[in-house]
Amino acid sequence: MAEFVMPSLGADMAAGTLGKWLVAVGDRVAHGDIIAEVETDKGTIEVEVFNSGVVEALLVEEGEKVPVGTPLAEIGQAGTAAESVPVSVPAAESASVPVSVSVPASVSAGIMTLGGGADLDGPMATPAVRRRAHELDVPLQGLSGTGEHGRITREDVEQAAVAEVQPPSGDRVRISPYARQLARQRQIDFTDVRGTGPEGAITARDLEGAPAKASAESPKERMQRAIAAAMTRANDEIPHYYVEHAIDMGTALEWLREKNQTLSVNERLVSGVLLVRSVARALCKHPQLNATWQGQEVIRGDGFHVGLAVSLRGGGLVAPALRDTDQGSLSELMARMTDLVTRARAGALRSSEMTSATITLTSLGERGVESVTPIIFPPQVAIVGFGAILTRPWVVDDQIVARPVVRVTLGADHRVSNGHQGARFLGTLDRLLQEPGKL
Repeated sequence: MAEFVMPSLGADMAAGTLGKWLVAVGDRVAHGDIIAEVETDKGTIEVEVFNSGVVEALLVEEGEKVPVGTPLAEIGQAGTAAESVPVSVPAAESASVPVSVSVPASVSAGIMTLGGGADLDGPMATPAVRRRAHELDVPLQGLSGTGEHGRITREDVEQAAVAEVQPPSGDRVRISPYARQLARQRQIDFTDVRGTGPEGAITARDLEGAPAKASAESPKERMQRAIAAAMTRANDEIPHYYVEHAIDMGTALEWLREKNQTLSVNERLVSGVLLVRSVARALCKHPQLNATWQGQEVIRGDGFHVGLAVSLRGGGLVAPALRDTDQGSLSELMARMTDLVTRARAGALRSSEMTSATITLTSLGERGVESVTPIIFPPQVAIVGFGAILTRPWVVDDQIVARPVVRVTLGADHRVSNGHQGARFLGTLDRLLQEPGKL
């Protein structure tokens, strides 16, 4: 039995919201299949599974926010049987309709704890009870269970749901479970709603016309807050150093022009693909920059995975990883770059693309910026910034000529490398771009 857990999709991510399940209990899955969408401060990410087998249980409901590492589903070996366990779900305020959902026998017979079976100090409850608690917005922490060995039962949850709550005004409010669920879904502040139910309890009908809570933070605002937190942390914790180098792009652009004459319009290359490939090939010779800083330890990258800083049309920024950028043809790399940027702007990135970058490349050349001094994305230890390719005076054979020149800046972590190593990296990058046919 393998657990599918809430992944960490960034150095500062502590929790995520299960936005949507793309599988159901009983479905077969294979390594790499996308089985869920997770909502983070940086957008919605498609999450892959890294085990093959059969989905035996979905432990977290859509819309539920849980800490990183929390089990979301259980993946069993193919052929594992699931039993049908009756679970009551509310169909109206005063009635419930029994339905059957498939829950593995191992789960329905055992006791589930928050964060998996290893957390013996957490509240004990079955997945069905946890789902009911989520529906009624009842926290399990601190709830006393009346079941065997202190297990929290469905009745415990429903009783807690109708218990009196103390709003800030000091007035006491009673609300039915179904009305509470509707209030949560519709973002309604029910503390000032007059109830017409038994003992003055608020019913679903009482919520009609009730004002919604103040609008929540927009996705754009959440993303900007996450970026601000990450960059503040990077600026505070990483001892940056910077080295800059100007590179003559004349040879590279001429080679690119001739190459594109042999390709169809849809297959033509852009200068960015040469920059990405040259960064990857330079890292092969300077691997100390292709790493992450975790705790007090440097972890060398398992490949050369360049993160591309992509600005989003609605605002915000993401830097998904283009894996193994030192391999394959330039045409293949170009197709992968186009696909990655398109999916990033469509909000269709995968979890592995948000976590595997070993260095980041950012370019503001299309904005006319001459040079950029970027901040490192934790836990990476280096970032490369490219400005615009501009025509500048250049000395060739003791003659001043006009050449297309790009300014490249390396920002690196002084705990891992030094300025001399950074300068050599930029020198290698320059030499590679003078021989584009070998990239």
